[in-house]
Amino acid sequence: MNITLIGAGSMGAGFVKQLTAAGHQVRVTSRDLAKAEALAVAHAGATAVAPADALGDSLVVIVATSYADAVPALKALGSLEGRIVIDITNPLTADYMGLTLGHATSAAEEIAKALPGAQVVKAFNTVLAQVLAEGPAFPNGQTVPVFYAGDDERAKQTVRALAESIGFQPVDAGGLKNARYLEPVAGLNIYFAYGAGQGTQIAPTWIRRG
Repeated sequence: MNITLIGAGSMGAGFVKQLTAAGHQVRVTSRDLAKAEALAVAHAGATAVAPADALGDSLVVIVATSYADAVPALKALGSLEGRIVIDITNPLTADYMGLTLGHATSAAEEIAKALPGAQVVKAFNTVLAQVLAEGPAFPNGQTVPVFYAGDDERAKQTVRALAESIGFQPVDAGGLKNARYLEPVAGLNIYFAYGAGQGTQIAPTWIRRG
């Protein structure tokens, strides 16, 4: 799959590692192009490109920036008509211990409003960067889930296939409005990791009897 990745921070680095290892071709862009170039050099299958040239023939765009930077970074690519945008952002407060949006909307819904031609899917926002970097298999035999939510079925199936290709367990979380639930789950996960001192090798999941 041809993928454009916006962001060369810890989440971006985790995506480049996992996606290229699975055979995907990744075009990495960032406002700090030197970081994108360093990532690309370290991973065969990745190429660093300036924002204006980053879209190419990619069907999927992953926005691995802060929520505040997401829409400007996406618009810098050019027209996203018909492209699938995977929104991994969480609208965090400055101390990372709360959310700036909730209940009536979500980061994903606001991004979709700003980019009406794109097919936005919320996914990977409950996966910590450290978990993404190490991979989806935990020593206890569990596989880290990726909850995904969107309104376009083709886009959702593409995101499901992408998550499966890098070993994660995809879980359909319904329509895009359910990002209003996924973002608080991510907030709680971040609190457990940092606020409660449980460490960063944790991930939320659901269990069922039988």
